[in-house]
Amino acid sequence: GGARQAHAAFLTPDDRYILVANQNGKLLERIDTDYNANSYIHATAATIDLANCTTPNGLPCQDPTLRPDTAPICPRVGSGNVAWITLRGGGLLVVDPDQTPMAIIGEYDRATVHPNGCGGTETNGYMWLNSGGGTANNLHEFDVYRFPLTGYSASNPPNTPARLLVFSDDVEPRDSHGTTLVGGSVWIFDRGANVAEVFDGASGEHVSTVSLLGGPSSDPTPDLADVIVSGNRIFVSLRGPLPLSGDPHVSTGTTPGIGVVQVQQGGAGGFLKTVVPISNRDAAGIERADPHGIRVRDPR
Repeated sequence: GGARQAHAAFLTPDDRYILVANQNGKLLERIDTDYNANSYIHATAATIDLANCTTPNGLPCQDPTLRPDTAPICPRVGSGNVAWITLRGGGLLVVDPDQTPMAIIGEYDRATVHPNGCGGTETNGYMWLNSGGGTANNLHEFDVYRFPLTGYSASNPPNTPARLLVFSDDVEPRDSHGTTLVGGSVWIFDRGANVAEVFDGASGEHVSTVSLLGGPSSDPTPDLADVIVSGNRIFVSLRGPLPLSGDPHVSTGTTPGIGVVQVQQGGAGGFLKTVVPISNRDAAGIERADPHGIRVRDPR
């Protein structure tokens, strides 16, 4: 019951759970999974009410200064079954999904982690996360952080363990969004600028900026992305002319579909090779297609 919107859902590495970001309800929810038995149970007792909960430090999860809007954006889960929950209004909560209800084991405020993060990629002992400009009250942002995979505890003070700011550019147009790991490089796509920023996954150094313009789309608006097993192509969802989520100033694209990025230079470069269109026109002929989530499945 209550307000519902499953904005994003991510599996835990051990395949035991699916964590769901219920944006409209400001809830983090869990589905218990048993794929062999084809069993999927909505574990309502595991839910965290992000609008009304209290952190282990006795602070409100949602607070006008600390975390003004705790609508969850993307729950990214690391190899140690620790989940990083990005928040629409800024700040971050780190959660242990194994407990019922799920337990907060880390908290970060808005000054430390800015709003609207969605991308997340694990490599070299860190979880890479970002902050974007996807809402009307936070128009343009491209921040990239690295968080350690371990060291989280309910006994820690806020903003512990410390995050590392890898990159920051908030000059219009900017909207950091989907991320994927290509070999040793972290690719982070920008819906506003129609580029991908590429970083060395070990050192954190900014390697290159890959433009997605000048080819099959005049305004691709890249959203989420995933790489194929061989590492030579990235599939990225491209937004449509009437976006269903995110503020239209950075979420509106001209070619809804799946973009295929050809990777070059061992993961340091590339270009948008083709667009596989997706169309959903209504009775009046208006294009309603608006791809968002995407995942590459290895059939082996």
